[in-house]
Amino acid sequence: MMKIYEKPTRKEPHKRPISPRKRRWLIITLVIVLAVGGILYSLADRYLIRHVQVVVADENTATAAAGNANGFSSTSTTTTEVNATSDDWNYSSDDMKVNIEKVQTGSDSDQITYYVADVQLTDASSLRTALADNSFGTNITENTSVIASANNAIFAINGDYYGFRDDGVIIRNGTLYRDSPTRDALALFNNGTMKTYNENEISSSELLAEGATNTLSFGPILIQDGEIVSDFSSVKIDNNFGNRSIQDTNPRTAIGMIAPNHYVFVVVDGRQDNSRGMTLAELADVMKGLGATEAYNLDGGGSSTMYFMGRVVNNPLGRNQERGVSDILYLTEGQGS
Repeated sequence: MMKIYEKPTRKEPHKRPISPRKRRWLIITLVIVLAVGGILYSLADRYLIRHVQVVVADENTATAAAGNANGFSSTSTTTTEVNATSDDWNYSSDDMKVNIEKVQTGSDSDQITYYVADVQLTDASSLRTALADNSFGTNITENTSVIASANNAIFAINGDYYGFRDDGVIIRNGTLYRDSPTRDALALFNNGTMKTYNENEISSSELLAEGATNTLSFGPILIQDGEIVSDFSSVKIDNNFGNRSIQDTNPRTAIGMIAPNHYVFVVVDGRQDNSRGMTLAELADVMKGLGATEAYNLDGGGSSTMYFMGRVVNNPLGRNQERGVSDILYLTEGQGS
């Protein structure tokens, strides 16, 4: 009789149930991973991911192309189209005069290096603002020199880095982009004047009715009505992650007005061997000494940059390396209305 052998069935391994303790730790781990992931995404969304709210018409493309074709030479040159002369530190035309001086004070660890640009205009419309990548929003940045070059700027400084925060009153070249009053600010007007003010006390509609062309929201106010603001000890710009103390010695950028259409811009190098930076009180003293009747502190630190005729004048970050910013103040020819 033939024997039939059956293939033995394979026994499934015995599955042990997950213990309540292990299940609890798995749930806890999952919750932690999700929470950390949520926090990281929130931080990236707040500080890294670009959010474009408005794309600004690139009205300067044609003039920028013409300016680049003509070239901005670092040696003395004459530009027939605007009857201008310039060298490494000066620019003069029928519509504006720019003189830049490098100043060094102190010695050793107390040395300070800063740059002063004295600007006189015949038409206030020559002083304008520009946005990184021609876009308004948050986390949109380009180097000051890149924005300046794209707008055919003769001279430029970094602005208030409005894109690092989501509040303040932001008017740029006559357009209101943000209306969230928060702090002391600065307004530039079409008659060549500027004034410091509290955003909660003057509305954006009032400013526009008075002829405001640009507002800057950073601070603090350094000089108001000819007098230095007395106390900088409690100044607070915002509560964003990673901010340094604004009271310490730092690289600085400031704008002041001596008289209508007569401005002074100061950029201070800092955090480097040959320049420790300035305190706000020291910066206010410098602006007062230069004759400013109104003066305002702009974004500083690694942002502090002065650009002139195709080159960066100062030493950003102590490494001749610019940090991307969201906006600039600049001077250009041929913008009159």
